[in-house]
Amino acid sequence: MKKAEILFGILRIPIDILMTVLAFISAYHLRTFTNLIPGITLELDLSSFPPLNEYIQFSSIVGVVLFVLFAIYGMYQLKSSYQLSKEIGTVIKLTTFWILIIIAYFFAIRQFPFSRLALMYSYVLTIIFISLGRVIINIIQHFFLRMGIGRRRLLLIGKNTISDDLKNIYKDDPHFTIVKTIDENDLSDLVDIIKKHEIEEIIQTKSDLSKTHAKDILNVCREHHLYYHFVPDLVQVQRTNIEITSPGGIPLISLRPTPLDGWGKVVKRMFDITGALVGLIVFSPLLLITALAIKLDSKGTILFKYLDDGTRVQRVGQYGILFYFYKFRSMKPNTHNLRYTKLADKNIRKGSPMVKIKNDPRVTNVGKFIRKWSIDELPQLWNVLKGDMSLVGPRPHLPEEVAQYDRQQKFVLALKPGITGLAQISGRSNLDFEKEVQLDTYYIENWSLWLDIKIIIKTFAVVVTGKTVKDAQDV
Repeated sequence: MKKAEILFGILRIPIDILMTVLAFISAYHLRTFTNLIPGITLELDLSSFPPLNEYIQFSSIVGVVLFVLFAIYGMYQLKSSYQLSKEIGTVIKLTTFWILIIIAYFFAIRQFPFSRLALMYSYVLTIIFISLGRVIINIIQHFFLRMGIGRRRLLLIGKNTISDDLKNIYKDDPHFTIVKTIDENDLSDLVDIIKKHEIEEIIQTKSDLSKTHAKDILNVCREHHLYYHFVPDLVQVQRTNIEITSPGGIPLISLRPTPLDGWGKVVKRMFDITGALVGLIVFSPLLLITALAIKLDSKGTILFKYLDDGTRVQRVGQYGILFYFYKFRSMKPNTHNLRYTKLADKNIRKGSPMVKIKNDPRVTNVGKFIRKWSIDELPQLWNVLKGDMSLVGPRPHLPEEVAQYDRQQKFVLALKPGITGLAQISGRSNLDFEKEVQLDTYYIENWSLWLDIKIIIKTFAVVVTGKTVKDAQDV
């Protein structure tokens, strides 16, 4: 999902609450004008007015209630191409429902703590102010979209009337740019087309493609982390993580790579920041003791930061982006590349991109201890705080390992790598690589915040007892 979409989606929340509070404050002062309507004098009973600070407190509470109501009815969808007129219409309907809830509450408690007319002013001004806020956000967002910032670059697969209809539908929609339309004969060049035109989403309008071609398209989308949509036949097999929309009346099924999109992405990031901060504070004594032990045990840096040639240690992150990786050094200095030379015959994971050396002679005495208890992983909390990693996710792999992945295996790069994950608690470093990919794929397709919490709890249990999880369903 585009960062601009996330930014403008989140921005609607504080703006809506702020506009609600401003509407109530404006209504509070507006009620003091007794001759607002020409020819009509409105009596003002000051005893019906609470102090301004209490009034602001009340308006903040009801503002949050309105936010919850908006959220329930999907007013904060991050990936949205709402028409402004429909958006304002929904604001009017939900605000009307909201004010009726407030009135019903006052009737239920059998008291009305302030002017009824002020409440009616608040209702009208809330609609005006929130609509104004949405208009301003919409104008700013469309300004960026017109500059190409936040627009989704689409590729249509299928030269047919449906593609023609979609072109007309999206022609004036600033959220989308249909870059190219191809047919079945062009699929052999699909990867080159994606790279050349910087495609971000694919819509398949040709429903009678062969199974081989359809599978190839899906694998390409997974490899390059693209959104995949298709126009269905009358009968479609149910798939996981699907969204059904109908632009211009055309039924469109979208296959999302993960539920960790939109608000899921925001929630997971907040969870990561909180968890990383708590972890760094709680484990700070252990981090200090480990650093001292490593320094006393062997020569070299405390953190494993440099390779044998002096270059910085990197891992492959989300979408294949490299990042600097932090980990306590558990091996003797300048021995990393021995896994590919002198120790290659001791690799017990031959036939896979992964390398694991049996009875690894490079590991120091302290290294054996911190590896056994996973203490060497704790500095990665800093990677989580920086945003390179997540608390839970696929294992962060080496660039030379990822270079050997096939197209399907690159799907694990759809998410940020994690300090722990399904693969880590299901066999740790002894897990078969294909099984690891299956577990990571399951996690990506079935993510939930509760699943993250359970994996973290299981991680502590695995470290202490050594008993790993047998199946993803056991988490």
